[in-house]
Amino acid sequence: MNSIVQRLEIVRERITHAEKQAGRPPGSVQLLAVSKTRPVADLRAARAAGQTRFGESYLQDARPKIAALADEAIEWHFIGPVQSNKTREIAEHFAWVHSVERLKIARRLSEQHPADLPPLNVCLQINTSGEASKAGAAPGDAPALARAVADLPHLRLRGLMTIPAPADDFEQQRQPFRRLRELFEQLNAAGLALDTLSMGMTGDMEAAIAEGSTIVRIGTAVFGARAPNKGRGTRDE
Repeated sequence: MNSIVQRLEIVRERITHAEKQAGRPPGSVQLLAVSKTRPVADLRAARAAGQTRFGESYLQDARPKIAALADEAIEWHFIGPVQSNKTREIAEHFAWVHSVERLKIARRLSEQHPADLPPLNVCLQINTSGEASKAGAAPGDAPALARAVADLPHLRLRGLMTIPAPADDFEQQRQPFRRLRELFEQLNAAGLALDTLSMGMTGDMEAAIAEGSTIVRIGTAVFGARAPNKGRGTRDE
């Protein structure tokens, strides 16, 4: 079985190859290692191999890891659903939140983010697949939501995020990512200075990079297969 160090190297090679295939500059795509449910030892191994960005979906799992790894230079990203009663701790302990889909949540994050810290980087989660069960704001609601979030004092609106429906065909994988990129371009043309497209996981990162992803969220390919979900309804990365 490959070690975390070996798997990280393979993922980095995949990213580099996908950048080249898409005609993009080397280093234009950041790797976010999705460490939800993983033990501290796994994160330390990845950190020792040079990984500095980690993504967590469950606050109760993230808190002990953040405390245990306080001695490490780590940038923590929250990528799961944001519940109203969890916004304070998320605003206090994370540098990024990828999953803002409602103005109410954005306002709470802004109000509760410590004033002595840099602004909290946020992405709007957009439902590009149109699935009723899928989290995220509707694309048509994105312009008004983006303008409102961009005006909040302790947040920095960085871009957009999506978790599309699974697809095996490369061209089918590209379609929802293309829709997100087009929305991203539309918002920038309207005057918003966005720089981040958070899209792409283990099975579709190449398609996401082809469509302009700047952050790929990778869990399985870095840490290996995850244990059964135990009722949590989020898709594996």
